[in-house]
Order: sequence, then structure tokens, then C-alpha cells
Amino acid sequence: MHKLVVLYPEPADRAAFEAYYRATHLPLCAQLPGVQDISFSIGITEPGTGPFFAVFEAVFASREALTAALASPAGRAVEADVPNYATGGATVFDFAVESLALGEG
Repeated sequence: MHKLVVLYPEPADRAAFEAYYRATHLPLCAQLPGVQDISFSIGITEPGTGPFFAVFEAVFASREALTAALASPAGRAVEADVPNYATGGATVFDFAVESLALGEG
């Protein structure tokens, strides 16, 4: 499994960010080929108190699947859309996911 994470700093307008993100950007993300799961959180800190306002995570089967998704027309549309709402920019990174088996106890 491979995960894409996007961290968003404080935007110029929190309400405008959230409205656009929910109505326009997330539906674009849902069209990424091969995406297995999407999760996000908005307003993770109070204004001016933390380095990040929102976080986005998308799960893919592999790094190759993520790379193909980002290179697709849908991936290019997602990337091109970011400046429309993320006035503070975005930090993007990806990584292979490992799991720890938890026993009963």
C-alpha cells in the first residue's frame, strides 16, 4: 500500500477554502484512477495556532499506481486545481505504508 499526504497551511479565507475544497477539489480527487481510499480533515488547528489547517490522505495499491494516477488527466486536473483554493500553498509527500499487527490482550 502507498499513501499520498497533502498538508495545507492556513489559507487566506478558511470558509472559502472549505467550500471550494468540498464542492470542487474533493470530487476531482475521487476521479483519480486507482485511488482506494480518501480521508481528510479541515480546521485541524485554531486560526494562527498551528502550522497546518487541513490534511488530505489518499491510498493507492503501490507507488506505481500513485505515479500513474498523478500522471493521468485526472491527476493533472487535481494538481492544476490546487491554486484555486490553497492560498497558503501545500506540502505534498508520499510513502509506502507498513502495518503493525495488533494482538488481542
